[in-house]
Amino acid sequence: MRSTPPSPRRWYGSHAHVRTRRSLRVSSDSASRLLRCGQCDRCQDCGNRIEWYHRTNERPIPLHPHELPTKNVPAAWHWHVSSGVAHPAGDGSGWCRLPHAMLCPARDNLPAVPELTGLRRALAVNTRRLIDSGRFVLPSAVPNPEASQMTACRPPRPVVQLLYVRYIANRPVDAIQCVAQTRRRHRCGRPLLTSESRPGVWTLVPTTPADGQLPLPGAVMAVYALTGLPYAEQLRWRAQRCPEHAAAPTAADVAVAEWEPFDPLIHHEHIHTRLPTLSRGQGAAGRIRRGPQP
Repeated sequence: MRSTPPSPRRWYGSHAHVRTRRSLRVSSDSASRLLRCGQCDRCQDCGNRIEWYHRTNERPIPLHPHELPTKNVPAAWHWHVSSGVAHPAGDGSGWCRLPHAMLCPARDNLPAVPELTGLRRALAVNTRRLIDSGRFVLPSAVPNPEASQMTACRPPRPVVQLLYVRYIANRPVDAIQCVAQTRRRHRCGRPLLTSESRPGVWTLVPTTPADGQLPLPGAVMAVYALTGLPYAEQLRWRAQRCPEHAAAPTAADVAVAEWEPFDPLIHHEHIHTRLPTLSRGQGAAGRIRRGPQP
C-alpha cells in the first residue's frame, strides 16, 4: 500500500499551501490573441526584434528582448518589468532590461559603452543580414523625391482626436494599418482610411496642457479630428481595424494598437502650427477646415 506523504506545515503548525505557478495564456473565447505585455515586434529603423511594454503613465516603450547583467549596463539605463509594467529602475537583482534605443544600430550619437559594443555590433550584423535577404528595407532607402514638401502636408506622426481624447499616431493618417489577423495568419495590410469610409477633418485647436501641467503659451496645433464621425466609426479607429475586420469581431489581433496618449510636453516636436496644404492633404487624409494661420 502506498502511503500518502504528510502535507507540509509551517513552523507554527498550520498547513502550508503550495502555490503552483501558471504561465500567462489567452482565453479560448477571446477575440484577441495578444497578451497585455511583451508584444514581439521589429524595430522600424533596424529590423531587430523588440518587446513592447507599457509604463506607469501608459506610454509604450520598446525593450531589448533579453535580460542583461546589471554590471554591464549603466545605472541610468536599468529597467525592470513587474506585473507587465516597465519601470525605469533596477529591481535589486543582478539582471535588468535595456531600452532598444540604447542598442539600435541605426542611431549614431549613442554613448560608448564597451560592455555593450559587442551586442550592438551583433545587432548591426543582423540588420545587414535582413537587408541582404530582402526581409527588411531601410526607411532611407524608400524613394521619396518630395520629402521636404511632404513634411508640411503629411505629418509623419499626426495628432488624432477621437472619442474626445487626443492620441499621437506612429505613422501618417493614410498609412495607419489594420491590426487584425487574416485567414493566412498574417497581419491585414489594409489601411483604416479607405475610399469608402468617411474621413476626418484637419483643424487647428489650442495646444492645451495635460492634467497637472503648467499652462502652455497660447498656441494652436493641427489635429486630425474624428469626433464628427459616428460613435461606431470612432470605435473602429480606436481598435485600429479596417472596415472589413470591424464587421468581423471574432478575428484575432496580431499587433498592438499604435495609439499613444498625446502629451504636448513630451511630443512637442510633433506639434504642427499650420494645416496641411489643400492640394496634397485632401486626397488621402480627409477634408481640411481652414482656420487662422499663426
